[in-house]
Amino acid sequence: MLTYLIRRLLAAVLLLAIVSAVVFAIFFLVPRIGGATVDDLASRYVGKSAGQAQIHETAVRLGFTDPIWVQYGRFVKGIVAGADYNTGAGIDHCPAPCLGYSYITQNPVLPEILDRLPVTLILAAGAAVLWLIGGVGTGVISALRRGTALDRGFMGVALAGVSLPIFFTGLLALSIFSYGLKWTYAGGASPMDATSPLDLVHRMLLPWITLAFLYAASYARLTRAGMLETMNEDYIRTARAKGLRERDVVVKHGLRSALTPILTIFGLDLGLLIGGAVLTETTFSLQGIGYYAVQAINLNDLPKVLGVTLVAAVFVIIASLIVDLLYAVVDPRVRTS
Repeated sequence: MLTYLIRRLLAAVLLLAIVSAVVFAIFFLVPRIGGATVDDLASRYVGKSAGQAQIHETAVRLGFTDPIWVQYGRFVKGIVAGADYNTGAGIDHCPAPCLGYSYITQNPVLPEILDRLPVTLILAAGAAVLWLIGGVGTGVISALRRGTALDRGFMGVALAGVSLPIFFTGLLALSIFSYGLKWTYAGGASPMDATSPLDLVHRMLLPWITLAFLYAASYARLTRAGMLETMNEDYIRTARAKGLRERDVVVKHGLRSALTPILTIFGLDLGLLIGGAVLTETTFSLQGIGYYAVQAINLNDLPKVLGVTLVAAVFVIIASLIVDLLYAVVDPRVRTS
């Protein structure tokens, strides 16, 4: 297991390096291939009345005039050993790991991301609990009541959850429960301002349910399909023939075998959400990583977008590693192999 873990960690480092190179090339190389000059890139970060000399000076200060491999090497060096950046007013040192300086605010990117990370973690964790319990539970019940009105009703709701986008269900939920019935906070209620656990739930319940509704629908359909396949296996019939209680047959034998694909997508979904639940945070005006990324895209602040992308990649890689290790806990066949 230790050898496997070390091998996966090395592979994760290599994968992260590839992701950083590809994303860096998309942001800084592709515009040049499309015909944009370094002055064209720098003109986005100066005033409209700036002259050509000021634009070119900005391009030099931001490093756009250097070859693309020099720029990428400087970026990687900043992650490993820190970097010095010319902010225009002086030279600032960004300690490692440094994801660069914002072209707009002249602030280091990583501290800004870390400041917003708790909001995204609270949103992702609460929604994950709801969609995992609701989705898996609904899928199991639908599989055990296959063909009944309950099954068709659950799958109809699941189909609606998969089909409706978050910005629609989120705005609808805000209109009804916040602005209409006034049961919950309206958008912008930061979980970091909560005075108690109950207040936290009050602030985040609507975003949690809205986000969980989308994911729970997919998990319900996947769980139902897995349970229908598993419950027809020979070892399920053997377990029933031995006189085991139906609950033990369903939970310990049926559901446990059907959890492997669910565990896979749960780890990846949670990793992606920690990297920023863009639509949900934007709809409810939550100041998390996703909202931060949207603002960076609107301002064309490339270091911020690059930083959010790499942080999201790190969380996805970590989640994938944890999922692989949990396979041995869920499925004994993985341990024996």
